[in-house]
Amino acid sequence: PPPTSTPAPAIRLANIAGRSLVQQNDNIGIGGFIVRGSGSKRVMIRGIGSSLKSGDAPLPGRLADPIVDLRGESGAVLQQNDNWRQSSQQQEIQDTGIAPSDDNEAAIVMTLAPGTYTAVLQGANGSQGIGVVEIYDLEPTAGPELANLAARAFVSTGDNILVGGVILNGVTPKRVLLRGIGPSLSGSLPNALANPTMQLFNGNGDSLATNDNWKDAPNAGEITATGIAPTNDAESAILLPLGPGLYTAVVNGVDNGTGNGVVEIYRLD
Repeated sequence: PPPTSTPAPAIRLANIAGRSLVQQNDNIGIGGFIVRGSGSKRVMIRGIGSSLKSGDAPLPGRLADPIVDLRGESGAVLQQNDNWRQSSQQQEIQDTGIAPSDDNEAAIVMTLAPGTYTAVLQGANGSQGIGVVEIYDLEPTAGPELANLAARAFVSTGDNILVGGVILNGVTPKRVLLRGIGPSLSGSLPNALANPTMQLFNGNGDSLATNDNWKDAPNAGEITATGIAPTNDAESAILLPLGPGLYTAVVNGVDNGTGNGVVEIYRLD
C-alpha cells in the first residue's frame, strides 16, 4: 500500500500565566480557562510570588506568601492550597517536574471534566504584592484542550501592569486572538480600566504587534468576523497566526491609566 503521512499536530494552548499586583477584594489575581472536548483533562494550578526575580535579584514588592484556589463554573471552591509542600498532593506535584521552587508558593493538581474554571490568587493574611497565577495542561497532546484562557487583575503602572504569558505547543500554526479588556467590565466590576492598550512579544522579547483601540487595527474586519471582537471601541485586540513557542501579552492603561483589566487568549481554529 502507498505510504501514509501523519498530520502535524495543531497548535494547542498549553499554559497561561497572568502576572499582576495582587491586592485584596476585587483587586486579586484571577486566571480563567475552559476545558473543551470530551473526556477529562489533568491540569496544574500554581500561585507564584516569593520566588519572583528581576535578573538575579529578588523582585521588589513580590507577593511573599501566595494562596491559590480553583473554582468551578458555579463559583464553588474545588480545592485550595497555601504552601505546596504541606499539601496532601506534595509528591504528585513534585512528580510533574514543575513544582514551585519556593515552599511558600502554592500548587494544585486536578483532573477536570469539560467546563469553565477559575484560578484565584491571593496573599495569605491579606498580604499584597506582585504575583503570578499559572495554569498548565499536564497532557498537552491528548484529550480535551485548554481554550479561551484569560487573566484578570488590577492594572497599575511600572512593574504593576498586567502581563499574560502563553505557551503554544504543536507544529501547525493557528490563528490566535488576544484581547485587552477594560471599559466593558464596568457595571460588573468596580474601577474598570478605561482605556487599555496591549503589546504582544515572542519568547525572544521581540515585539510582534501593538494595539490600542481594536477598530484601528489593520485587520479590524478579520477581528470582527471572529464574532468575539471587544464590545467597546476603546479596548484592544491583536489577531495573528502563531506557531509553537512562548508569547507574552502586556496590558496597561493609556496615559498611565489604572483599573481592573483582563487579558484573553483565544485559539480560533
